[in-house]
Amino acid sequence: MDYEPVIGLEVHAQLLTQAKIFCGCSAKFGGVPNHHTCPVCLGMPGVLPVLNKKVVEYAMKMALAANCRINGECSFARKNYFYPDLPKGYQISQYDEPLCRGGHLGDVRIHRVHLEEDAAKLVHAGASGRIHGSDASVVDFNRGGTPLAEIVTEPDVRSAAQAREWLTLLRTTLRRLGVSDVNMEEGSLRCDANISIRPVGSTELGTKTELKNMNSFRFIERGINAEVARQEALLRDGGQVVQETLHFDPRTEAITSLRSKEEAHDYRYFPEPDLVPVATSVEMLAAARDAMPELPAAREERLQALGISAADARQLAWRTELGDYFEAALASGNSRVGVQSLANWVCNELVARVGEDDPNASKVRPDALAGLVALVAAKAVTVGNAKLVLDRLVAEGGDPAQIVEAEDLGAIAGGDDALEPIVDAALAANADAAEKIRAGNMKAIGAIIGHVMRETKGRADGAEVTRLVRSKLGL
Repeated sequence: MDYEPVIGLEVHAQLLTQAKIFCGCSAKFGGVPNHHTCPVCLGMPGVLPVLNKKVVEYAMKMALAANCRINGECSFARKNYFYPDLPKGYQISQYDEPLCRGGHLGDVRIHRVHLEEDAAKLVHAGASGRIHGSDASVVDFNRGGTPLAEIVTEPDVRSAAQAREWLTLLRTTLRRLGVSDVNMEEGSLRCDANISIRPVGSTELGTKTELKNMNSFRFIERGINAEVARQEALLRDGGQVVQETLHFDPRTEAITSLRSKEEAHDYRYFPEPDLVPVATSVEMLAAARDAMPELPAAREERLQALGISAADARQLAWRTELGDYFEAALASGNSRVGVQSLANWVCNELVARVGEDDPNASKVRPDALAGLVALVAAKAVTVGNAKLVLDRLVAEGGDPAQIVEAEDLGAIAGGDDALEPIVDAALAANADAAEKIRAGNMKAIGAIIGHVMRETKGRADGAEVTRLVRSKLGL
């Protein structure tokens, strides 16, 4: 029997506000442990929370970006559980009246988006050795009270690869909105995956397990694949999947049980008595809509309309800094630059050299890359030598035309008298290849072209060399 995965995602995004959600303490990452704290976020008796208005504004932008239905009124609740990183013994969250419901982002439906406070950070001795001379864990309350938006999807994801792709879209969207820095290394974007499997063709949902707090897209993909494989092996051996919360160890690929999976009633939710319901006004919605930038999905569609391939348009739209760089290069005013040709150079050659770094921070100015692409289009430099010029631009910056002139990298143009004798010499030196070409084997022309390129230091145009060879061989 073949099985298919059924996956739902729960994503926690820290919102990029200056202050925490219910007090005025700094929400900035890091700092001296336990210094971004006050009686409110430490849960001292007698204190009262006050909702940060900016949190609601940011969350409304997220909801609009995900095509969600924003409720006219939302309220907060107490989610009760005991853990050392939760000083009050409960977390202020939203339950039956969240900020919004429904919606979709890409091809995945959104179940709800709700607001809550983050817990403090536990530092365990097992992760970093002994702490203060003992094996005890310690708590840093700087993170406690940081505003979170939790995005809960419907079980629409069918593979680990699709989960990674959708999370990439979500991260790009949140970054484009400016509501979160979505830095997974710092924990400002965390993901849980609810995973079950079922026979292919079935509509019934299997028993789900939950992988908690995976902090990189690569680990999420690997963790989901490992859990799907574990469930398949279990069912094929006649066992049953148990609903539980699991941990994936990326070093060993091991899946281990943390605890039985909680249900909503386990948390004994009840309305938060110290916070009044939040009414979302028409004016707030209008302000959120007015502040919306062009989102990745819309940018992807617009770039494809310009004639850019689907793959390049997606890369430029989903990687914001790369798309901004491309559009700056395109706007540099060089009429010789073809849109798809420029996209090829940005998405392939430039990315190969700068990797995941922001290309806008590199030494290659957008107008310089556009100028290099224009030189290639004008056949003033060959593609091979243009790549050498790009290497120089990445290392030192500068003007591509000046580099071409200084390094004598300019192309030998078609009709140039200097090229013909070089082709003659190449034919003479590779007589066997010339005979194969005459016999109809055009693959043999590679030896002739290689000879010419060596003699011209890559300055000859391959198409022009081919034309000359065919002419001299009477083809």
